[in-house]
Amino acid sequence: MPENNEMDPAASTQMFRAFVAEEQRANAAEPAPHHRSGGISPVLVGGVVVAVIAIVLAAVLAFS
Repeated sequence: MPENNEMDPAASTQMFRAFVAEEQRANAAEPAPHHRSGGISPVLVGGVVVAVIAIVLAAVLAFS
């Protein structure tokens, strides 16, 4: 078995799944807050994504 996990995809996948399962258990143990202070608003993220897609689409159409 290789020492480097990048060389063994099965071990990396298994470790990732264990990590995700542990995170889900930790998140389930904590009550979800009703309002997070700080952080990036999902609405803002959505607006930025839409703007970037529109700019890329306009550039592709302009140069085609």
